[in-house]
Amino acid sequence: MGTREIPRDEWRSFFDVFSRQHEGWLASLEILGQEVDAKQESRESPFKGITLTSVVGESQAIAINLGKTPEDHVKHTVIEPTHVLLVQTSEGANAALEIESADETKTLLRFRSTLLPELVDGVVLE
Repeated sequence: MGTREIPRDEWRSFFDVFSRQHEGWLASLEILGQEVDAKQESRESPFKGITLTSVVGESQAIAINLGKTPEDHVKHTVIEPTHVLLVQTSEGANAALEIESADETKTLLRFRSTLLPELVDGVVLE
């Protein structure tokens, strides 16, 4: 596996493309940090998207959305992100996204299956 850091000035466009490529893929979301015990926010829920937003005071935030219905919807917001890392398999498929924040908390979005997005053509979302 390889890891590539996404430059801050590319976050918005990267998230747009990443969200389109992986919408509906089953993903798990974990939060790891010094202030928080490892916590699993969601396990194998359909990925809806990831966006770069602004919060009060103009600081940046990253919002991750998962779930198929309003009842199982999970939204996690990373406040003051500092690094976005894309973890890929040796074949170049996206396996996970790691987001680090100013308080050193890590948010991990992992996909259940690691396929090249172009190999999933024709999948119909329910």
